[in-house]
Amino acid sequence: MIPVKGYAAQTPTTDLAPWNFERREVGPHDVQFDILFCGVCHSDLHQIKNDWFPGIFPMVPGHEIVGKVVKVGNHVKKFKVGDLAGTGCLVDSCRTCENCKRDLEQYCLVGNSQTYNGLEQDKKTPTYGGYSKTIVVNEDFVLHISEKLNLAAVAPLLCAGITTYSPLRHWKVGKGHKLAVLGLGGLGHMGVKFGVAFGAEVTVLSTSKSKEQDAKKLGAHHFVVTTDPAQVKAAENSFDFILDTVSAEHDINMYMSMLKTDGTHICVGVPPKPTPIRAFSLLGGRKSLSGSGIGGIAETQEMLDFCAKHNIVSDIEIIDIKDITASYARMLKGDVRYRFVIDIATLK
Repeated sequence: MIPVKGYAAQTPTTDLAPWNFERREVGPHDVQFDILFCGVCHSDLHQIKNDWFPGIFPMVPGHEIVGKVVKVGNHVKKFKVGDLAGTGCLVDSCRTCENCKRDLEQYCLVGNSQTYNGLEQDKKTPTYGGYSKTIVVNEDFVLHISEKLNLAAVAPLLCAGITTYSPLRHWKVGKGHKLAVLGLGGLGHMGVKFGVAFGAEVTVLSTSKSKEQDAKKLGAHHFVVTTDPAQVKAAENSFDFILDTVSAEHDINMYMSMLKTDGTHICVGVPPKPTPIRAFSLLGGRKSLSGSGIGGIAETQEMLDFCAKHNIVSDIEIIDIKDITASYARMLKGDVRYRFVIDIATLK
C-alpha cells in the first residue's frame, strides 16, 4: 500500500484536519500522479456535512485534481512518467452498461465510482479525493492536461468546467441562440466563458448588481438583476436556454417566464430542497425543465482540449490547505472570484 497525507473530515460535525491514509499499489492499468492542485467545489462542503446523503467517513474531499505522473502500470498505454494528468468526479464505472458503452460513465446504470465519498467497483473499498498528496487511478479515468495553460486554473475545469460544457454541447447551444446563465459563481462563470466561445448571445441573470462588471469582463453581452421586477418583466420570452447554476433555493417558475416558446431551463446547481414547479410554467410555451450532471471521460477530454485551443481556464484564488475551513465560509458568502484552488504543496 502507498502511505498518503491528506485532509479529512472525521465526522459531519468536525472540520477538515490532517489525516494519514493508504492508497492501493499501482496495478497493471493504473496511473499514479502526485497532486499539485485541487479545486474546491461547493459539493465538497455539502458532502462533508451530509447535506445530500449519509457520507462515508473519514472523508477526503476533492474532485478537481491535477498533477504529474510518477508511476504507471505495466499495461498502461496512455500515460508516461512526467506527463501532466488530471482526474475529475469519477475514478471508475462498470464499463459494460448501455450508458458506459455510450461514453456516459457519469450516468452508469450499475453505479460509477465517485472520486471521493464513494466506493470502488468492488462496492466495498472507499474512495478518497484530491485534498491529498498523491492518487492512483485506472488510466481510462485519467485525463491529459495541456502544458499551455496555468495548471492551477485548469483544476476547476474538471468539475465546474465539464458541468457547464456538457449541457451546452448536448443542447447544441451556439450561434443564433440566446443563452442566459443564472448565477455567476464557480459554475456560472464557466458557463459564460463556454457560451461566448460557442458563439451564443449570453446574458447573466443575478441577484447581485455588483457582479455586472465581472460578467461583462467574462464576455457576457447583457446582465439582468433578478431582484428588479422591471428588468425581469423586460426579459420575458427572451431566451432559448437558461443554464441554472444556482445551489441556493430559488423560484424556477419566475425564470421559466424568461424562456421563449420551446425554450429549455437546464439545472446544473443542486439546491438543498425540492423546487415546486407550476404546470402552467411549462405549458405556456411548450417549455422544458431539464438537468445535466458532469460529463463522461471522452467529453471531459474534449472539453480540456477545447480549453487548451481557446485559452480558457477558471478564474481562481489559490489557498493554503490549512485555510480550507475559512475558505468554505467565504464560499458560502459568495466571497470568491470564482473558484478556490488548494496548493497541495502546502500540505505538509
